[in-house]
Amino acid sequence: MKKKKLVRQFQYEIFFLPALIAFTTFTIIPLLKTIMYSVTDFNGVNHEYRFVGLKNFIGVFQDEVMRQALFNTLFYTFCTMILINVLSIPLAVFLDKKTKLKSAERAIFFFPSIVSALLLGYIWGYILSPLPTGAANSLLGNLGLSPIGWTSTSWGARLCIIAVAVWTSTGWHATVYLAYLQAISQEYYEAASIDGASKWKQFTKITIPMLAPGFTVNTLLLLTNGLKVYDLPYALTKGGPGFSNYTVTQVIIQRGISEKQYGASTALATIFIILVMIISCIQFMAMRKREEDLS
Repeated sequence: MKKKKLVRQFQYEIFFLPALIAFTTFTIIPLLKTIMYSVTDFNGVNHEYRFVGLKNFIGVFQDEVMRQALFNTLFYTFCTMILINVLSIPLAVFLDKKTKLKSAERAIFFFPSIVSALLLGYIWGYILSPLPTGAANSLLGNLGLSPIGWTSTSWGARLCIIAVAVWTSTGWHATVYLAYLQAISQEYYEAASIDGASKWKQFTKITIPMLAPGFTVNTLLLLTNGLKVYDLPYALTKGGPGFSNYTVTQVIIQRGISEKQYGASTALATIFIILVMIISCIQFMAMRKREEDLS
């Protein structure tokens, strides 16, 4: 009887084993090795390495490229997080309207998020090329206007990366808000209309508070995806001009694989992991508290 009870108890839990094994193999073990290598002089080739303490971590903050990459990643993350949320909420409200073309409208806005960010980066890299042969500058030339160096300056390239990221992801995150919008009972709006509330009042007092869970989900996704971004900035500008638009992920890959500086790259990765954990926890707790305040 005890054996039968034990089998029944673990008959569902056993299905978690493949996922647990995969997560341990591809996430937990590499994470532990990254932390271990960050305090050694491991070069990626020899298995003999020495403990060097915090030398690699000190080197991260002394390296101008790494400091710039950290700033770029944080700037990109917070700008895209704010802009996409600001744009996707009204877009979701627009897509929630009952029109004859609502399916086509939703597909049009959702489509950019389906295409690979790497491919979109190369496409927009051609469109926003600072050369006269770029698509945007060719159009300006046909109109008799001078070409613009879209990505020729560090801040110009930075703003172009953010603009393309917002264009790419707004439709996807709008669909998340759309799902929460469709779960809001129409009785709230009917009661508000009877009380004489304007559309704006209904939006600010009913729609926005009801979208608080969706805001938490979208913000957390944008935060985590933004902090580990690599493909779009790399494809669009290669991190240039110079190293002015390198991201943390790009520096980790370049230093660790191309330049064999495993100590520096793993130290930066460890700092980045800790930073992501702290920011994610703070953001999650703040959003949860906001949800409770609005409910």
